[in-house]
Formats: sequence, structure tokens, C-alpha cells
Amino acid sequence: MIAPYALVVQFVKGHGTHNDFVVVPDLDDTLRMSDAQVAAICDRRGGIGADGVLRVVRGDGPAPWFMDYRNADGSIAEMCGNGIRVFGRFLVDAGLAEPGRVLVDTRAGVKKLDVPVSGDITVGMGSPERLPDAKVSLDGAWWPAVGWSMGNPHLVVVEGPALDATDLATAPPVDPAGAYPDGVNVEVVDVLGPDSVRMRVHERGVGETQSCGTGACAAAVAVMAARGERATYDVEVPGGHLSVKWCEGGQVLLTGPAVLVARGEYQDDSGG
Repeated sequence: MIAPYALVVQFVKGHGTHNDFVVVPDLDDTLRMSDAQVAAICDRRGGIGADGVLRVVRGDGPAPWFMDYRNADGSIAEMCGNGIRVFGRFLVDAGLAEPGRVLVDTRAGVKKLDVPVSGDITVGMGSPERLPDAKVSLDGAWWPAVGWSMGNPHLVVVEGPALDATDLATAPPVDPAGAYPDGVNVEVVDVLGPDSVRMRVHERGVGETQSCGTGACAAAVAVMAARGERATYDVEVPGGHLSVKWCEGGQVLLTGPAVLVARGEYQDDSGG
């Protein structure tokens, strides 16, 4: 007799500028996945492969949907700018939400999405908040970094080492060490012009990713704040381009693609 699988889930695979996710519909909130099971799903050799898992749950508050986001190592994250666009695209394509305005609750609060039938999706990311500045160790040297929150913590290195050569595979050490006890996302930025920046990112709980939506917002905001302006910036990431608008009222809007590429059934008999 074949033993039953420890975990069986239906999934959809998607990405936003090659920051990729496994979307797991769990409308009635009955599925429980251990950190190890999430990590197994995200494993690029033994699983589906992804930077994180987005569990789709019906909301019980002001928004009809809740995005339960888990990093590739199984840890919980407050917010994901690329992930929520993929989440919104899934809702509309699956017929769970009408095109147009879609409300999604997250651990960083309710976010408003503009999800057209096709094309780029815009997310109201809320207002950025300053966090403690710190130094970040990159390529054997310490570099100053400015702290910003986009619902999750970021340290942005605006003047740092050569962008293309920087090693972001592992979490860069931070000084003071206790400044971010739960970890922090680190962006290294190259300013290209008056309204354009290029960046790479190490995401806590994942490693270097091809893109980070909240990181793109934090990077653009850090440069705008240093210049004393509110504007719309193009943010070039290894996986493509994102648009970040810092409105006069304080709100940050993130616009970019969200593409669904596959669907299937995942089976895990490891026992979790």
C-alpha cells in the first residue's frame, strides 16, 4: 500500500520581473504548511522552485482577500510588492475578483491594487517610514546605508561598491549588529540619471533575487529623499523594469508586470 502524501496542493506559478512565486489557493484557510514544506516547494531542484509562496485566503476584515506570504526558507514576511501584483493577477484571471480595483489585506495592512484585464498592475504601497541607518558589509568593506520601511525593513546603499561585482548571495553583515534583529533586505543602488536608478537586492529569507518590489520602492525613495523631491522613477532590476511614484501626499505607487506561467499539483511525501 502506498502511503498518502503528507501534503498535496494545487498551485499556480507566476512572477513579477522574474521575482517568482508559487500561488496556493486556500480560500477557506484550512491548509497548514510547515517552514520545511514551504522551503521544499521553493527548492529549485527538488520542488517547484520560487522565491516565495503566496497563500490565497478569504479575508475577514475590510478586504475580501488576505495574502499569506512566506519566504523561500519558510519564514513569514510582512509584504511583497512583486508578490502582491502576482496575487492580484491570479484573483482576476481565476474569476475571484473583477478587473479594476482590488483590495488585498497583508501583514503590512490593506493594499489597493489596480488590476486591468491585461498589462501592468499598480499597487498603492502606503507611505514609506524611516528606519535606523546602519553600515552594511559588502565585498570586504563597510558602506553607509539608509533605513526605510515599505511595510518591511530595507537598508539602501546608495553610494557603495560596483553594482555588477557585488556579492549578494548571502545576507550582508550589518553594524550595529542588533539594529535589525529579524533581518533586513539590502539594496545596492546605482543612480543612472534624474529619474532612473538601477539596483540589486539581497532579500532576507531568500538570497539575491531578480527583483524586489518593496526594495525598488525603498531604493527610489532613498534617492528621492536625498534629493528632496517627489517624482516617478524607473527602477531597473536584473529581471526587468518597475515604476515607482512617490506622491505628494506621501503614498508610494508601484507599477509593473505580473505574469502567470504554469499550474499544477504539488505532492510531498517527506512528512513535513
